[in-house]
Amino acid sequence: MFFAYGDREIEHLKRRDRRMGAAMEAIGPVRRETDPDLFSAVVHHIMAQQISTRAQETIWRRIREALGTVDAAHILAFGPSALQALGMSFRKAAYIVDFAQKVAEGIFPLESVAAMPDEEAVRSLVSLRGIGVWTAEMILLFCLQRPNVFSFDDLAIRRGLRMLYRHREMGRERFERYRRRFSPCCSVASLYLWEIAGGALPGLRDPGESVTAGTAQRRGRGGVG
Repeated sequence: MFFAYGDREIEHLKRRDRRMGAAMEAIGPVRRETDPDLFSAVVHHIMAQQISTRAQETIWRRIREALGTVDAAHILAFGPSALQALGMSFRKAAYIVDFAQKVAEGIFPLESVAAMPDEEAVRSLVSLRGIGVWTAEMILLFCLQRPNVFSFDDLAIRRGLRMLYRHREMGRERFERYRRRFSPCCSVASLYLWEIAGGALPGLRDPGESVTAGTAQRRGRGGVG
């Protein structure tokens, strides 16, 4: 399953910003996989932090093969030591087990999160150990498919903005101007900015490269937390 968008979002962004519209035309459709299962998505995002894409794929495959079903009951039966043995740190394994325990005991309102407004859903997710704001925002986008996610903490989104609009710096105030410009379709703008940051438009360079050189990007969407 891919993040769903169509003509309405495309036309909105093209009307609001010619440069973004031209970039979208040049890049074409962007397909990003989503995970509609919120429990699975939280586990996946905790596991995936600050490791390479290849390592993420390997460990996630091991988790699914070992558990069969990625849910609270299977996580709790498996335990943190067995999770760690699949290739993740013990701290991440402990975070995942703590999340499963909270869901199993009804402490964390998993089913309610999907119905919450964006800001409330982020606050709820951030209450979990191992989940920061950036990770919560990625869960909103790639699990709940919220249409207006635009993460300031995402290093690659800021890089894409610098590249497309020729800025040496992308501070909060400037970033928020772009958020207002792209809203309520910021999630689709994010998809294209990730593509731009990844080199989808070969003629573009990052004017702020000297500032950001050496910064790691995760999952093609470098982020913080």
